[in-house]
Amino acid sequence: MNTSHQRVVPNGDDGRATLRTVRDLVRYATTRFEAARLSFGHGSAAAFDEAVYLVLWSVHLPPERLEPFWDARLTAAEISATLELVERRCSERLPASYLTGEAWLRGMRFKSDARALVPRSLIAEALDEGFGPWLEIHHPVPPHWPGRVLDLCTGGGSIAIFAAECFPQAGIVASDKSAAALELAAENLVLHGLEERIELLQGDLYEPLGSQRFDLILCNPPYVNSASMAALPPEFRAEPPAALAGGNDGMDLVRAILGGAPRHLEGEGIMLLEIGHEAEHFEAAFPALEFSYLEVSAGERMLVLVTRAQIAAAIDRAPDCFG
Repeated sequence: MNTSHQRVVPNGDDGRATLRTVRDLVRYATTRFEAARLSFGHGSAAAFDEAVYLVLWSVHLPPERLEPFWDARLTAAEISATLELVERRCSERLPASYLTGEAWLRGMRFKSDARALVPRSLIAEALDEGFGPWLEIHHPVPPHWPGRVLDLCTGGGSIAIFAAECFPQAGIVASDKSAAALELAAENLVLHGLEERIELLQGDLYEPLGSQRFDLILCNPPYVNSASMAALPPEFRAEPPAALAGGNDGMDLVRAILGGAPRHLEGEGIMLLEIGHEAEHFEAAFPALEFSYLEVSAGERMLVLVTRAQIAAAIDRAPDCFG
C-alpha cells in the first residue's frame, strides 16, 4: 500500500484513502457536513457551498474559480490538512470563517474571528444595488450626498468599508461598544487601505459621537428576539452574544437607536436599519412610525429605511415607544 495515502487515513477509515482530487474532497466534505447536520448562513447557504469554500481555501486555490481545478490531484499533505479542517468544522461547530480567519462578502475579503459577527449584513447588498434607486424615487438628494456617514454597531467594520467604497466623497465614522470588535475593524481598515479615511470610535451607541451629525446612518444592531436566541444552532452561538441578542422582542437596542437618531441625523438625513426576520416585532414596537422597507434578495421586509423627519414625528406621537 502507498504509505503516503496511509498518512491521510484517520482512525482507520479506509474510505478516505480513495480521496485524490478537489472533486473527491468536495464530495467527501459535503457528505460529512450533511451527516453532521451542520448549520449554515455565515457566507455559505448549504453544505456543498461550504465544502467548496473550505477545500479551495485549504489548498490555496482562488475561491471564485472551482471549475479549472475540479480534477486537480492533491498532495498527501494537502489532503491531510483539508480533512483536518473538515473534521474541525464538524466537531467544533464554528462558522467556517472563524476556522479560516477570513470572510467574503460581495467579492470583498475581510478578516473574521470571534471578536465580531461574521460579515454578512444585507446592508452591503443594499448599498451595492438597491439604495440608489430608492433615493431617486422617494427621497431625492443633492449630487454629492452623503457628506458624512455613520456605521453604528460596526463590529468588524465591513459595512463602514462598503460605505467608503460606495461613497468615495463621504467622511465615514464607525462606532461600537466592543473594544475587541473595534480591534478587528482596525485590522480590516488596514487590509483595505482605509485606516486614514474611516474614524473608529468606542462607546455605547451614540455616546462617543458628541454632537456630530450625519447624512446617513447605517446600522446592523443586535435584533434577535429571546426565543430565537434560545434556538440558535451552535455556529451562531459561537458569535458574540451581545452582537445578536435584542431582548424579548428583539427591539431593545433598536428603540434606543431610533430614539437617539434625530439628534445625530441632519435635517434630510436617513437611517438604513437591518432588522432581519423581526419585521413583525418591529412593526408592533413602533406603530406610530412611518417608514419604508428596502427589498433585498433575502426578503422584502428585512431592511428599514426611515428619515429623520419620520423618526422625529413618531417620537412626538408616541415617545414611550423609544428608548
